Amino acid sequence: MGKITGFKEFDRKTEAYRPVDLRLKDYDEIFSGAHDVAHLQNQGARCMDCGVPFCQSNNGCPVDNLIPEWNDLVYHDKWQEALVRLHKTNNFPEFTGRVCPAPCEGACVLGINNPAVTIKNIEQAIVDRGFEEGWIQPHIVSKRTGKKVAVVGSGPAGLATAEELNKLGHSVTVFERADRIGGLLMYGIPNMKLGKDVVARRVDLLKASGIAFITNVNVGKDVTTKQLQKDFDALVFTTGATKARDLPVDNRDAQGVHLAMEYLTANTQSLLNTGHADESNLSAKDKDVIVIGGGDTGTDCIGTALRQGAKSIVNFELMGKPPKNRAENNPWPLWPLIYRVDYGHEEATKVFGTDPRQYHLLTKSFNKDAEGKVIGLNTVNVDFKDGKLIEINGSEKTWNTQLVLLSMGFTAPEHYLSTDANIDLDKHGNYQANYGEYATSKKGIFTAGDCRRGQSLVVWAINEGRGVAAKVNDYLT
Repeated sequence: MGKITGFKEFDRKTEAYRPVDLRLKDYDEIFSGAHDVAHLQNQGARCMDCGVPFCQSNNGCPVDNLIPEWNDLVYHDKWQEALVRLHKTNNFPEFTGRVCPAPCEGACVLGINNPAVTIKNIEQAIVDRGFEEGWIQPHIVSKRTGKKVAVVGSGPAGLATAEELNKLGHSVTVFERADRIGGLLMYGIPNMKLGKDVVARRVDLLKASGIAFITNVNVGKDVTTKQLQKDFDALVFTTGATKARDLPVDNRDAQGVHLAMEYLTANTQSLLNTGHADESNLSAKDKDVIVIGGGDTGTDCIGTALRQGAKSIVNFELMGKPPKNRAENNPWPLWPLIYRVDYGHEEATKVFGTDPRQYHLLTKSFNKDAEGKVIGLNTVNVDFKDGKLIEINGSEKTWNTQLVLLSMGFTAPEHYLSTDANIDLDKHGNYQANYGEYATSKKGIFTAGDCRRGQSLVVWAINEGRGVAAKVNDYLT
């Protein structure tokens, strides 16, 4: 693959983000936008002739990207052919190349004793060049089957489902309850990590391919599934896991305590509608902000609050600080549970002089003033022993805050749609359907993505969207 000794000759070097001082002044993408071809060819050359590419295994890429193949093609300057290979397994590499945490790199064979290949950078560069060169065009279907499918939800699972079914000749209509298409891609991920022009560009291609999109329609409320079943031959639910995990402690009703998605959605809507001219009530400007919960969403809250002009930011994490290197019980090729500095952490450190994360903290209650506004919260330090959480006496502390953002993950899909459709749920509250089959308990209704599997990655949503499309096609034909 590539240059046989490349992994010995070249060190891993990722493409740099825009400088912190510059990117904090706007909501543009954090990526530099300029891909250095020679640099990427050297990085592609690091891909080993490893025999068994674990980057494509169950521990690696969920859509089974042909990673060694397009690494080799980039090394040989065959970019258009690399794009063909990339699109063969991944409908939307411009999304995954920006937001995926890259489990493929965690499973890279080179990663056993060296830094992994920069797979994510190369993936993004391939698809970005494809758009720049005009290689990516609508897929025009020459013959239709006469079958109609309704897809409910326009996140990555819904869009992948729609594209695959459209390619097979079925007529697809996607229903979205929000005012814009994209689901999590549009409102769950801020513009600086995934530009909404990037999302709109792909949606426009899907529209030009013949897929119909209907916004501001909440299936299960505005229109029933029975009505849709009269008009369509099959339904696919790809609504995501949108029921957020809450924090039921004293004074949770204080004004200024919000779920992370409420905050991120309001900010993106304000940005797209008015360029922030409306000064959203959820602005962090001049406020002491506390983000409870880590992960990508917590980082996105930090980055957004910084751009809004937060006075201070602290990020609470219940668990301890991860190690810098893999622990003995976390061997390759498992996802490495190690300490990472994401873009928001880097930015907060630059602004405030220290990493915003505080570990082993449990929030016990909120404090509010006479007007009902949050003015602080109370915490205690915790430890874990034999899997049990133990509060440490004497570690109680009160923190000043005027804006609290709850970023603790999601528990399940909202259930008004499943109730309306009368489909079964699994023990976690997700829509019941077996992986690989995707059929719900109601004939003609299928489901895929986070609403079926639980909160997961964009790349897993694409995997399930492709999978459910194949099963719906079997059902229709």
